[in-house]
Amino acid sequence: MEAGLAAGPEAASEAGAASEAEAAVVAEALRLLRIEPSAAGDPSRNALRKRRRWLRVLAARRGKRRQERQRRRARGPAEPVPPSLRRGRVPAALATERLLEARAAGPRLCVDLGVGGSMTEKESGRLASQIRRLYGANRRAARPFWLCLTEFAAGTPIYEQCFRMNDGFAGYLVRVWCGIGGELSPVLCILFRISQLLLLSLSQILQDINPDKVYVLGGLVDESIHKELTLRRAREQCLQTARLPIREYMVKAPNSRNYHSETLAINQVFDVLSTYYETQSWPAALRAGVSSGKGYVLPDTAEQVETPQCATAAQENSLFCGEELQRQEAPA
Repeated sequence: MEAGLAAGPEAASEAGAASEAEAAVVAEALRLLRIEPSAAGDPSRNALRKRRRWLRVLAARRGKRRQERQRRRARGPAEPVPPSLRRGRVPAALATERLLEARAAGPRLCVDLGVGGSMTEKESGRLASQIRRLYGANRRAARPFWLCLTEFAAGTPIYEQCFRMNDGFAGYLVRVWCGIGGELSPVLCILFRISQLLLLSLSQILQDINPDKVYVLGGLVDESIHKELTLRRAREQCLQTARLPIREYMVKAPNSRNYHSETLAINQVFDVLSTYYETQSWPAALRAGVSSGKGYVLPDTAEQVETPQCATAAQENSLFCGEELQRQEAPA
């Protein structure tokens, strides 16, 4: 009994000492984690510099948008967008009726897929995507073309990519020739006469759209690898050739990369042909199909393209120089 009474006070004292030690540890942790109000409300010099720079960037963007609005007002009301380039769905019955009329009496557009045998799988996927865009634009067109795909054989990469990437491709209203001819003319001569064929390539200028002609596009993507391949094959087969009048109606726009290219994707070429077929205006057609990234613009928009690029470069240079000046003038 006495031993138990003696052990009781000792245990109580040990428990009290442990609780005091824990309280000391907690107090020390709170002291280390405490943040002074003055330090929390006073941002560092680096944070202030970043905030000032961000505010200047926002101001430059607002100024750029304001200049763009002023340029649009100066140009006046925009030209009406041709029906072939308007967004939105066309009733299926109306699109089918127009395509069937084009098959009977409209101009033909043929995509020759026999020239792309050396394309990679990625390039074949890009070409399949371009075919989808081309077909969609043709369905929306008030005066569509009749489309034809030659050398579209099962088992080829472009065949697999078209069915994989394009929903409902089997229902496309196009004429498909699945034979492998090895050359351009033998395959197309089964469908059309040599005198009808007109290959779009770098050659003489295309003057007009003739419904009796068959306009042939080479199914290629990578212009650096397949440069002038279709033109060389057309010359070997004695086919007529023509090119879009980009040089005659457009000018080279100044850009930082000094990049200018007349090579267009097949859907861009179709946008040019379709718009011209509806409007009979080459400037409107080239505006619809030739993107600014190609480095060519119409003469009336050359200065408008140059101004935003120069303004953006000047703003970036001024921001950089301002930051350097502030860094040099800041006290050590």
